[in-house]
Amino acid sequence: MKSASALPSYRIVPLATVVILGVLVTVLLPLAFPAGGGPTGFDRVVDDRIHATLDTQHTVYGILVTPSDAPVVLAVLLLGVLWYAWRRDWWRAGFLLVAPELVVAINTYALKYVWHRQLHHYLAYPSGHTVQFIAIATAFVLIVPTPRLRIGTTGLAVVLLVAIAIGMVGFGYHYPTDVLGGTATAIALVTAMYAALPGTLRRGANPVQPGAN
Repeated sequence: MKSASALPSYRIVPLATVVILGVLVTVLLPLAFPAGGGPTGFDRVVDDRIHATLDTQHTVYGILVTPSDAPVVLAVLLLGVLWYAWRRDWWRAGFLLVAPELVVAINTYALKYVWHRQLHHYLAYPSGHTVQFIAIATAFVLIVPTPRLRIGTTGLAVVLLVAIAIGMVGFGYHYPTDVLGGTATAIALVTAMYAALPGTLRRGANPVQPGAN
């Protein structure tokens, strides 16, 4: 007998695929790290290309990393939570409020210590800035109510991620593989949390327009 809380198979399969791929990327990437956690060959190629192209306009890096700054991403997160709460769409507001920051905490206090990739004075893998940005973006993508909004949100997130990655590599904050690992980590964890939500909660969500009796 099918569980009342289970997602239909046509939803479970793609979500499970995303989670598995994200976990595999997160776990397998560090196998390419040299002893001591330095840059890989891929990291060097990307780093050289970015610096050769943009080092003459160094201020561009600051502009590119802005979307990943904590005040910016948290402001966007808060606006999303308030929007869904204003519409009394409580499960979306709650998921957006809790899931991304829980993923950030898991990465900061657990995953970084698993691989212990030291860069400057901090642990760089998976990239914390990337995890926070992608966790919030993934949460938005998963909860938006229409396919058109989902496609638009995904496209915007991809463009911003490319900009953020270039800025962080240009400033020397992270290696490109830190960003790839952070992206995979955030997508996998947020998607797993979304899939774990009771189906009855999602199906029962019926937003009430503010002011309606």
